Amino acid sequence: MDLRIFTEPQQGASYETLLAVAQAAEELGYSGFFRSDHYLRMGEGDGLPGPTDAWITLAGLARETERIRLGTLMTAGTFRLPGVLAIQVAQVDAMSGGRVELGLGAGWFEAEHRAYGIPFPERRISRLAEQLAIITGMWETAVGETFSFEGDHYQLTDCPALPKPVQARVPVLVGGSGVNRTPALAAQYADEFNMAFVSVASTVERIARVRAAAEKRGRAAEELTCSNALVACVGRDDAEVARRAAAIGREVEELKANGLAGTPAEVAERIAQYREAGSQRIYLQILDLHDLDHLDLIASEVKPQLG
Repeated sequence: MDLRIFTEPQQGASYETLLAVAQAAEELGYSGFFRSDHYLRMGEGDGLPGPTDAWITLAGLARETERIRLGTLMTAGTFRLPGVLAIQVAQVDAMSGGRVELGLGAGWFEAEHRAYGIPFPERRISRLAEQLAIITGMWETAVGETFSFEGDHYQLTDCPALPKPVQARVPVLVGGSGVNRTPALAAQYADEFNMAFVSVASTVERIARVRAAAEKRGRAAEELTCSNALVACVGRDDAEVARRAAAIGREVEELKANGLAGTPAEVAERIAQYREAGSQRIYLQILDLHDLDHLDLIASEVKPQLG
C-alpha cells in the first residue's frame, strides 16, 4: 500500500510550514505530498496566516524537494481557465524534474467563491469534462502542431499547446461521489480515481463502478489506480491518540469510525481493510501540520506493518 501525505492549508499554514511538512515527508519515505486547493477555511479556527495558492506552493516545493511527488486533491476547475492551468502544471512539472500530478475537480465550495469574487457557475461537471479534454489534449498535441477545441464553455483556436510537461504523461486524478458521470470522466481521462473520506463499503461500490466504466471504454480496469483520502490520527497509546484528536478538534471514536485513528496496529489493520476493498494508495490527511512526529510515527510503525 502506497502512502502519501495530504494537507489542508486553508485551515491555516504558511509556505514555510508546508515546506517543512513536504521535506519531512520526503525524508521519511512517503511517495507524495499533496495539498487541497481552497482559499477559505472550513469550520473552526481563524485560518491564519491566510490561504496559500496551490500551484504557487507546488512551484516552490518543486525547487526545494528532490524525490517526492507533488500534486493537488483537487484543483478547483472554477479557479483557473484550462489553457492557463495546462501551462502552469507543465511549468511546475519542469521545475520539479517531472514529479507533478494533477488532481482536477469541478469545484464545490460556494462560500469561498463569494469571499474572493470568483464566479461560481452552474453546469460545473460539464465544464470539468471540457477542462479535462483541453488539458490532456494540449499535452498530447505534438510539438509543432496546434490544438483547437470547440465546446459549450471553452473555445481554443490554433493553440500552440506549449509548454510540454517533462513527463510523457502527467498523471491525472479524478474523484467525486457521482454515480455515472464521475466514473465516466475518470475512465476517459484519469490515471487515478480518488475517493475522499468514504467507508470501506462505499469504496467497494465506487471502485466497481469506475472499473465497469473503464471496461466500457475498452480500458483494462487495472490501468486505473484507485485511492482513498482519509484523516489520520495515530498515537503510540490511547492517550497520545486522544491528544492528537483534541489538537484537531475531533473526537477519537468519530475518527475511528470515519478515518484512520488509533494505535499503529489498529491503523494498519484499518488500512488493510481498504486494501482488501481494492484501494492501492492512501492519502493521509494531516490536519496538525506542526506535529511532524506524527508523520514519523506513521512511517516507522504503521508502514512496516502493511507489507
